[in-house]
Amino acid sequence: MRLLFIASGLRLGGAEVVLLELLRHLDRRVFAPTVISLTGGGDIADRIAALDVPVITLDMRRQPLGAFSSLVRQVRAMRPDVVQTWMYHGDLFGSLAARLAGVRRIVWGLHNSTLSAAGSRRSTRLVRRACAWLSHRVPRRIVSCSVVARDVHLEIGYASAPFVVIGNGFDVERFRPAPAARAELRAELGLAPDTPVVLAVGRDDPQKDHPNFVRAAAIVHAVQPHVHFVMAGTGLTPDHARIGALARERGVSPVLHLLGPRHDVPQLMAAADLVVLASAYGEAFPLVIGEAMACGVPVVATDVGDSRLLVADCGRIVPPAHPESLAQAMLELLALDESDRAALGVRARARIEQHYEIGHITRKYEDVYRSVEREGRPCAD
Repeated sequence: MRLLFIASGLRLGGAEVVLLELLRHLDRRVFAPTVISLTGGGDIADRIAALDVPVITLDMRRQPLGAFSSLVRQVRAMRPDVVQTWMYHGDLFGSLAARLAGVRRIVWGLHNSTLSAAGSRRSTRLVRRACAWLSHRVPRRIVSCSVVARDVHLEIGYASAPFVVIGNGFDVERFRPAPAARAELRAELGLAPDTPVVLAVGRDDPQKDHPNFVRAAAIVHAVQPHVHFVMAGTGLTPDHARIGALARERGVSPVLHLLGPRHDVPQLMAAADLVVLASAYGEAFPLVIGEAMACGVPVVATDVGDSRLLVADCGRIVPPAHPESLAQAMLELLALDESDRAALGVRARARIEQHYEIGHITRKYEDVYRSVEREGRPCAD
């Protein structure tokens, strides 16, 4: 089956990583994928190409009309059996191009829940409004990565009939407990081997609400001054002015480590005592939570997207933008003795293995593609 994925972009981000992992685990004996990025390449584009999946990049930001015309030509030439679009701009422009090229077997991909007026572009909100209208006319299926994202989009006018919820999947071989990582991280940071470490992973973005994490860290620090806090992600470098000023103001600079982007996230997670997601809005099915759980590490997460569904009884869920609650949950888990916290981590990993292992999730996507492809076949006489 010829599958064409049309993504808004292929720079490093949660939705893009989900696409990469789906392509990595797709049954290539059955499915022949090609990927088109509307806004150029990036790290994810390179990693997809390394899987021997053709990647075509367009420049819709600078040449919107020319890029869209090229997109229509590419779809017409490929004659895909199914088009899977990815993220809002991919859903809108990819499905319009597919219809102009004569392709009607179209699947949308939603990877966002709420859009903040302060934290999202007006153009993105307009695109989502256009998608709500088109959702009643164009896609055969709308795959949402979370229940909350589905419900948010139904409330703003998306059609209900085509929705399918498929949670994000996690590679439990890549994200797994790694006892040696614990000592390695503490040695890198110059800490004693038994120092408790709380980790937050995520790019520098208002959605991630890193100031919430720093404020909560200050509250924990006042109670347990030996705990250290690590932040890793694009933009979170030691010279970050805003985070640095807040850390100095709250008195946590000596125990706060900003590592910037890392390529050893599974090892970082496996080395931590806790992993924290402090996001304020916009999350649908946070990868950080599932990755930490797969590493056997308990999590504390704000109640955004499907965090509550994912964590279940394997960690703590707290209100967004409430550092006192975040700190209290962190203190509760840090107060557990080592065996109890390890048991919580074992339960967390088992939950990911049972419900969200990447192979299992990929099969669900494949079932969607098969069903959509069958719907397009002519009936036998």
